[in-house]
Amino acid sequence: MAPRTTIFWFRRDLRLEDNPALLEAVRVGDGDVVATFVIDDAFVRPAGATRVAFLRATLSSLDQSLDGALTVLAGDPAEQLGILADAVRAVDVFATRDFGPLGRSRDDRVLGALATRGIAVHFIDSPYVVAPGTVRTKSGSPCRVFGAFRRGWELELRPEPLSAPEGVRWRQALSSSLDELSIRSGAARPAFFGDLPDGVAPSMILAGEAPAHQHLANFAARVDRYGEERNLPGLDSTSRLSVYVRFGSLHPRQVLAAVDGLSQGRAVFQSQLGWREFYADVLFHRPDSVRRVLQPSFEHLRVDTDARAVERFQTWARGETGFPLVDAGMRQLLREGWMHNRVRMVAASFLVKHLHLDWRWGARWFMWRLIDADLASNQHGWQWTAGTGTDAAPFHRIFNPTLQAQRFDPEGTYVRRYIPELADVPAPQCLNPGAREGLLTPDGYAPAMLDAALERNEALARFAESRELARVGP
Repeated sequence: MAPRTTIFWFRRDLRLEDNPALLEAVRVGDGDVVATFVIDDAFVRPAGATRVAFLRATLSSLDQSLDGALTVLAGDPAEQLGILADAVRAVDVFATRDFGPLGRSRDDRVLGALATRGIAVHFIDSPYVVAPGTVRTKSGSPCRVFGAFRRGWELELRPEPLSAPEGVRWRQALSSSLDELSIRSGAARPAFFGDLPDGVAPSMILAGEAPAHQHLANFAARVDRYGEERNLPGLDSTSRLSVYVRFGSLHPRQVLAAVDGLSQGRAVFQSQLGWREFYADVLFHRPDSVRRVLQPSFEHLRVDTDARAVERFQTWARGETGFPLVDAGMRQLLREGWMHNRVRMVAASFLVKHLHLDWRWGARWFMWRLIDADLASNQHGWQWTAGTGTDAAPFHRIFNPTLQAQRFDPEGTYVRRYIPELADVPAPQCLNPGAREGLLTPDGYAPAMLDAALERNEALARFAESRELARVGP
């Protein structure tokens, strides 16, 4: 009897190890599998050049793991997978389940379209330790705050990571070029970005499953210090695993298994993975939260949207605000396609509460430039900082960028690494240049674009105004 060829559709699981859906495709196909990736315009059009370049490098690495047999398709997945199934005479397509709003809609279409051709689509597992929608309160409702979610999340079973499939005969069909990624991406660039940098970040970490495992092993060797050092951007203290988890070079099960243990640093890091899964759960229940505030009282928060607001946004995005910690973060984003998490919060707070701009503008820029841009984590991280999201007492938390620099980068290590104009300026002056009487701002570095104390008061006034409008109506 001839082998029963199956199709495996790679999406956010670009790896061979610990891939239950792939293992099932191999089992059903008796080892005869067509591995494919579909370049879908709906997903690549909103992506910036850096993320696309990293995706391409990840797919190239995956192709090597498949002995050069990755089949690349371009276009509507419902159409392309049907054509592929007919060509290789497959009646089963396997994929890892997607829980994002756009992914769920796409998968429903694919499921229906292929069913009419007699092709079964099997969605197995998820990109999460615990699938979104699983954890509930005692009353059965979705968790609205992280504490309740984490307690339930920690009680869920966590299977051990699985090995890669063996004895697979990878079959390749007629394939498009990965060049299609660059051709099709970037079409949804917002007009308010203006002439902001659009190229690939010059410094990126290595892509692929093998580098991901090496990176994980390196972090596991120092994870015990994570709780003490994770907020210090001048140190190599965070995991930087987010990009590998984002593209599925690693499954979070593998990450948890590697950092299992009882130290405080391990517990803090595991909690951070819990936040990622909490935000995915929130998005699953509230897909409108991609653009709509979770807190109704902020529907009427007044933000600036005129031409001057666009100029201020672009100044922020270039890292030219005159506030060193904010600028260092924004320049790290341009250089590496990544930003330290503490600095992400400070930069986001500055945009919303000092520049009085819409959090969605900042979220869009991060989605464009970050390699690890994950819709759920990005949108809800921004909503948390903006005070419109899942935090219980949010808006009054206004990060003072200078005090944050003094607390978390006291020697100016991070600031001077990413701002050449301040490279030779010692701490503490490099954290607040020009602040001391008689000292000028270093040559070439922008003076502070605003008075942080005045704009903090303005933010609080707008917050009070929004609350009143929510109470009495606009």
